[in-house]
Amino acid sequence: MRLISWNVNGLKAIIKKGFIDTIKSFDADILMFQEIKTDKIPEELKDLGYEIIIFPSKVKGYSGTMTMTRVEPLSVILGLGKEEFDNEGRVITLELPEFYVINAYFPNAGGAELKRLDFKLSFNREFERFVLSLKKPVIACGDFNVAHQEIDIARPKENEGYAGFTKEEREWFSHFLELGFMDTYRLFVKEGGHYSWWSYRFHAREKNIGWRIDYCVVSKELEKRVKKADILEKVMGSDHAPILLEIS
Repeated sequence: MRLISWNVNGLKAIIKKGFIDTIKSFDADILMFQEIKTDKIPEELKDLGYEIIIFPSKVKGYSGTMTMTRVEPLSVILGLGKEEFDNEGRVITLELPEFYVINAYFPNAGGAELKRLDFKLSFNREFERFVLSLKKPVIACGDFNVAHQEIDIARPKENEGYAGFTKEEREWFSHFLELGFMDTYRLFVKEGGHYSWWSYRFHAREKNIGWRIDYCVVSKELEKRVKKADILEKVMGSDHAPILLEIS
């Protein structure tokens, strides 16, 4: 099974950048998109052979997730069951026969001022509670909005304490993994210098001054079934790169 996760930073915008051809080239069984910023499924996506599940934010032009699947789910769960988070359309969960596949868009902690750090940490705890309540192994992919370790960010010292690289966010991610999950990319790539998000400013992507904030995390029971995990750094269209997971 081939899964793709991608923060598209606006579905309408990326469709004008060859998005449909890119989707076809992925040949994925499940596609998970974050930050779609729309409440409508574009017509161009409806004839690609996927069931499409959309979970928009109630705030127009903000946040939202969408999952496209060729694998018929047993059930679909929208949100975490908490209105303050679900109003922003951040989590779509598909139940498959052997595991759950979760498309997640974690909140940003709010720049240098950390205006939403408490909100983000509350979301983290609720996400953790939700995942642990599921009765099957889990594949959770998406924009976690945190660079976990220093090797996951090009300039760790300069960004220490900034949103996405605070002690609190990084400690929660470590804690979450310790509950029985694994960062699949690190099964294959141990060194730094590989990122999934770059600022649009200062030619950051050309210079590879980036952050790895997009992850596919799986329950440890699935470790031997993980065949590939990658960042598709050359795929353009968003300030994020898509990430790939292949499960046998």
